[in-house]
Amino acid sequence: MELIHFQLLAAILFSIGLYGVLARRSAVLILMSIELMLNAVNINIIGYASFGNFSNSFSAFGHVLIVFVITIAAAELALAIAILLRLYRNKSTVNVDEINILKG
Repeated sequence: MELIHFQLLAAILFSIGLYGVLARRSAVLILMSIELMLNAVNINIIGYASFGNFSNSFSAFGHVLIVFVITIAAAELALAIAILLRLYRNKSTVNVDEINILKG
């Protein structure tokens, strides 16, 4: 495999995630699309870390960076799901068009 294959896969995944964020109304599907976009970025970073003409320290830095991105994405998802569950209890919907509880 070449670096271009990783870049094409990441671009396709990011595009699908971006479409999901812009076209969906369910907050759960929007969160899944954001996670898909973050995973596309992870694939891109791993590709550059593996195939780049860098020193071994940069390659290790890329892998450590991926672990941090995955950790932050998991924490973001857990917090967002908790907020959505609370909104569902109050409003009985997770449709982003119908949730106006945060409007001033």
